[in-house]
Amino acid sequence: MLDVCLLGTSGMMPLPGRWLTALMTRYNGSNLLIDCGEGTQIAIKEKGWSFHSIDTICFTHYHGDHISGLPGLLLSMGNADRLEPVTLIGPKGLERVVNSLRVIAPELPFELRFIELNSPEEIIKINGYEIKAFQVKHNVICYGYSILIRRGGRFFPEKAMENQVPQKYWNRLQKGETIIDEDRIYAPDMVIGPERKGIKLTYCTDTRPLKIIAENAKASDLFICEGMYGDQEMASKAKEYKHMTFHEAAQLAKEAEVGELWLTHYSPSLVRPEDYLKETRKIFRNTKLGKDRKSITLEFDKNE
Repeated sequence: MLDVCLLGTSGMMPLPGRWLTALMTRYNGSNLLIDCGEGTQIAIKEKGWSFHSIDTICFTHYHGDHISGLPGLLLSMGNADRLEPVTLIGPKGLERVVNSLRVIAPELPFELRFIELNSPEEIIKINGYEIKAFQVKHNVICYGYSILIRRGGRFFPEKAMENQVPQKYWNRLQKGETIIDEDRIYAPDMVIGPERKGIKLTYCTDTRPLKIIAENAKASDLFICEGMYGDQEMASKAKEYKHMTFHEAAQLAKEAEVGELWLTHYSPSLVRPEDYLKETRKIFRNTKLGKDRKSITLEFDKNE
């Protein structure tokens, strides 16, 4: 299962009750952040989670409202006696940007490892899940991310016996190992069925709506997407500054056939996002308003 917490939902500047952009996930002992805006540490503490075990931090882009909380977070992690490496993922220039911010956080007791994105789409496999980065359209280089936890096929003892697989190999084959025994090869598909539906989360902010977003969000259990403006009269401003309206985010969710849409990254001028929810749900019914510390646990389909 994947625990998901939307730590901050404000764009551009923090507000009372709205910290700047950040998302945190927990899976199998691994904690991951996407973006680290101002207030991220406080939101984690308010949620009751720990930043000590964050091992991966992804950045959509390098505007201040998405990365300004990083130096303080790294210092706090170091003060909590963290020694294990932290992997940072982001657009080209990541190491330069982070090292510039570290002028105020020069000494850390753990290693920082950098993965810089250079292609329109890239896949990083880390800590038991896949991170798919895909480039979107903002006024600087910006990426969205999908997190995929794959689920292997179901084990069928009758299939193993039908294929005359010795029982001593069943456990190893279930773990994906291929075994050579004298003149015979035993493959995992001799004992297990096809891959089952896994868990998929897609996160995307600071962009105009694009086909690539819908393609990468396809069939996501949860799609967290920027909705900077609720009022359709702000559509021209959204185009000018390379952002999205509620309606545009909902249309992407509909095209991608996602399970649920959470809106986030609100403009400071958007005081009452709930005023626009009814109209947005006419486009995509399962639209929900993101708010700081809004959480969910995504689980595998029990029927598969």
